[in-house]
Amino acid sequence: MNVLFLSRARLRRDAPVAALARLLVPENAAARVAASHHLVWSLFADGPDRRRDFLWREEKPGRFLTLSTRPPTDPHGLFDLEEPKPFEPNLAPGDRLGFTLRANPVVSRPAAPGTRGKRHDVVMDTLREVPAGKRAERRPDAIVEAGSAWLARQGNAHGFTPDGALNVDGYETVRLAREKDHRGEKPPEPIRFGMLDISGVLTLRDPERFLAALAAGFGRSRAFGCGLMLIRRAPRPL
Repeated sequence: MNVLFLSRARLRRDAPVAALARLLVPENAAARVAASHHLVWSLFADGPDRRRDFLWREEKPGRFLTLSTRPPTDPHGLFDLEEPKPFEPNLAPGDRLGFTLRANPVVSRPAAPGTRGKRHDVVMDTLREVPAGKRAERRPDAIVEAGSAWLARQGNAHGFTPDGALNVDGYETVRLAREKDHRGEKPPEPIRFGMLDISGVLTLRDPERFLAALAAGFGRSRAFGCGLMLIRRAPRPL
């Protein structure tokens, strides 16, 4: 794995930037996701053809954590940037890691046999056969079940096993409007995705596969603050 950089960026609090705070960090959650997407991209967009090579998540409004293949830069003077830290964990099979992850977990299901699968939010997919009148009651358990099952599938694919019960909460659906194109035609359907916070402990089976997945991000909507897993050493059970 190439060297990665873990960085923190906080919007400056001095007068010029503070005056723009409501535009840069809206109070509405969905609007803030869209604004943060552009803000964080400004730290890495050093050319018109640059492809995204970083992950990010919002720690607090106006405060971001990034994992990237190159250090961020602040050409517009909007941020206080901490010194980037090389991210080169030395991991071995059997290591236990505490983790936190904000993800957009989806499941792919074909509409009909032989057709290409369509992505569905895992929570709504879990509730699809629950009568509408009982979904609100069933929803808290569905969030935990769907998030835990999704992470177990990620572990099977990427060389780790979740240990014990997970904390699964913070579920919300984000809806982001798209702009009209240059011809003024009707804008496409909004971007919709679910966000879920998952934390707990995992055991590594294949560190190389795990680190490759960690660098790429877990789940979908990685451009909008999902997919960055934060890890730390966890003690071995007694």
